[in-house]
Amino acid sequence: MCDAVLRSAWLLPLLVVMIAVDAPFPVLPSETILMSASTTAFGGWNEGMVAGLFAAALVGSVLGDLVVYWLGRCSHRLLARSTDTEYALSAWVRRHMLQRPGVALVGARFVPGGRLVSTAAAGRFGLPLRRFLPWTVVSSAVWSAYMLLIGLALGPFTGGNPLLSLLAGSLMALLTAGGFAVARRMRAARATPPPATPELVTIR
Repeated sequence: MCDAVLRSAWLLPLLVVMIAVDAPFPVLPSETILMSASTTAFGGWNEGMVAGLFAAALVGSVLGDLVVYWLGRCSHRLLARSTDTEYALSAWVRRHMLQRPGVALVGARFVPGGRLVSTAAAGRFGLPLRRFLPWTVVSSAVWSAYMLLIGLALGPFTGGNPLLSLLAGSLMALLTAGGFAVARRMRAARATPPPATPELVTIR
């Protein structure tokens, strides 16, 4: 079944749709499937499929970003924060979006949840489309190349085997998310002041 999915003629259109929908609803395994497909393509030295995967990832990413951008213009709910991590990310995006949109859009793309927050913020804060579109294309291209490079790195370990590629892609996605979680906790621990030491009272 894995072989049928990763080698299907419908893989590229499916990836476009999944990556686009993953922007407003970041619960789909689009990154895992893209990494797995790129691992299979590199493992089989299929240059045409590698190029097709890059194009599909780029198109799907830009389309999804545009949808979230317009939703950000129409709704405040996309920027509602529920955790300290989301608050910190939103505050960072807010500081950089209008003055340096490239930093906000490209940098936040590699943080879990950053794509949704940054693209929604671009619409919410009134970043003109003529400034948003070039940077979201750059952000999408950098992200697509990054995902393919992960597939290239995993290729020698899987040999193009679809099942091993899927397992490797899933493991890499888990490791990436875990790495960001550990980094956030370490940063939060450093930012938290130590508890005050109670003063000793001498009884005479």
